Amino acid sequence: MRRGPGPRAAGAEPESGSGHSGRAVLRSARHAAGLAWAASPLGCLASALLVAVSGTTPAASAWLQRAILNGLVAAGPAGQRAPGTDTGHVVLIAAALGAVGLVAATVPYVLRSIDAELRLRLGLLVQDNLYRSINSFPGLSRFESPSFSDKLQLVQQVASSTASSFLSCTLGAGQTLITAATLSTALFVISPAMAGLIAASAVPAVWAQARNSKRQADLAWRASPASRRQVFYARLLFDQAAAKEVRLFGLGDFLRGRMLAEVRSINSGQRALNRQTLRVQSLLALLSSLIVAGGLIWVVWQALAGRLPVGDVTMFAIAAIGVQGSVSGLITSLAQLAQSMLLFGHYDEILSIGPDLPLAGRPVPLPPLRQGIEVRDLWFRYDGEHPWVLQGVSLFIPCGRPTAIVGLNGAGKSTLVKLLCRFYDPARGSILWDGIDIREVAPDELRQRMGTVFQDYMCYDLTAAENIGMGDLAVLGDRGRIREAAELADADAAISGLPRGYDTMLSRMFTGGDQDDPGAGVLLSGGQWQRLALARGLMRAGRDLLILDEPSSGLDAEAEHAVHQRLCGLGGDRTSLLISHRLSSVRDASVIYVLAAGRVAEQGTHEELMAAGGEYHRLFTLQARGYQPGDQERSGEGRWHGRRRPGTGEGRGGQTSLGATPIVSRSPGG
Repeated sequence: MRRGPGPRAAGAEPESGSGHSGRAVLRSARHAAGLAWAASPLGCLASALLVAVSGTTPAASAWLQRAILNGLVAAGPAGQRAPGTDTGHVVLIAAALGAVGLVAATVPYVLRSIDAELRLRLGLLVQDNLYRSINSFPGLSRFESPSFSDKLQLVQQVASSTASSFLSCTLGAGQTLITAATLSTALFVISPAMAGLIAASAVPAVWAQARNSKRQADLAWRASPASRRQVFYARLLFDQAAAKEVRLFGLGDFLRGRMLAEVRSINSGQRALNRQTLRVQSLLALLSSLIVAGGLIWVVWQALAGRLPVGDVTMFAIAAIGVQGSVSGLITSLAQLAQSMLLFGHYDEILSIGPDLPLAGRPVPLPPLRQGIEVRDLWFRYDGEHPWVLQGVSLFIPCGRPTAIVGLNGAGKSTLVKLLCRFYDPARGSILWDGIDIREVAPDELRQRMGTVFQDYMCYDLTAAENIGMGDLAVLGDRGRIREAAELADADAAISGLPRGYDTMLSRMFTGGDQDDPGAGVLLSGGQWQRLALARGLMRAGRDLLILDEPSSGLDAEAEHAVHQRLCGLGGDRTSLLISHRLSSVRDASVIYVLAAGRVAEQGTHEELMAAGGEYHRLFTLQARGYQPGDQERSGEGRWHGRRRPGTGEGRGGQTSLGATPIVSRSPGG
């Protein structure tokens, strides 16, 4: 099996944008072309055919106009025309010119329709590939990287548009290239020297546009952190969760100022680039116009001298102006194509970046848990610049018995849960499932054997049933299983009391404003959301391992007691790991581990730890006093719990929790 040197090493993304070399652009162009072909082969072929037809119509029109004019000049005025002069061919040429005009007028509409359908299919394919790739990351490290967040936001914004831009730019470039080539042929017939001079005038413009495209792509990448901050500040201004503090603390103008500062920073860079681009393009346009004007003067002079037919003057004017316009369009299309492909390179990079954790070449099948899970000398930190979160942690979670982990905030409890779920790999040490290193097992298979309730649970803008059923998608439609999980989490009564019961939308995002609208949602309290999150985790209560990370931290005392009783009844012979600040909820565990500063400080049963008189005893006693008003007054410790100290205005001042926030004894009413 492959091993990475640390939790951020495997498949780590570069800290800058995609390479801006011509090779990178070509690689991205090949990828985009492959996507377009995969999206609709028939659409690509039809578009290519129509582009070829459309590209030749300007040259065909120029040649036909030349023939008509020369034919009319040769025939002379009607009164001076020689008897028997045949003018029918001029009429036929005029009819052909009309047919070319009809094709030129019709093809763009057909091409636009095909292009629109191709864009829809390509956009769907690009989004599918992007999110399929993101879902393939087995770990969490990339989602915590600012550089990767910038890249991901940029890709989300431009992936579909750059893929579609590849289509339009490629088709546009193909059409203008065909037009320029065919019109240049007409110029070459009249004057090879003038044709070469007009073609050469396009070289500086191509170079300038390519350089500008690179600068534009570089600017988009450099501005991505500012763009992300702008979105962050803007979101806070209308986010429902932030609205209370924004208004209470008067943060609106502050956040608006921060947002506008980021916008100004982005605009400043764009303005500087726009001014530079305008200067260069203006000079190049002036040079090109002077060359074409000189060519027109030359061809008119030749016609007056009788060295060129009159029709050549018309064809030269049409061809020269057409070539100039085609070259300008070609440069613009190529510049947009290069810029799009430079941005598309970030998308290409995400699709090819690979997993963020080293995966076993031949994963070992994971047997049912029979002995237990051993954590052996585990060391972990999130990157080399941060301190160690876990420092040699060793513990054992026995099969069929409840285990608990307690400790202060920052002791490493939730990090240990992430390692058990293999969202990260340890820098040193291992986690063994019945003796099998979990790094030898496919992450998906490992996680399918677990049920987990995270401390930082999600609140999905879905129905109550979906919020719970997402814990086990295989039975998402089984309302009986969902209701059973809700009952275990003491959430059934609250859900049943909602306007549409389990089908109630738990969101205001999708409300139609009409109370009778079946899509109108309701908002839940923090405690109600926590019960739903607990129910979601309990959808997998029958799996090998049930991990509960602070499952009742947001509940009041009565609700916590009810949930705790249900969880104790659920335990039975199941393997479970309970992590909690509230020591009263872990006293029935078969073994309790006390984490302190990333190490196991104590272990044993509740009775053993209390008898040892160590840290667990101290913290348990401290918490117990928080629920016993007057205890500390009688003990002479000089601090009151549960009531106000006379004459001081102090309320609960003691630390009644293992975290920074005191546990406050509350009545059922809150």
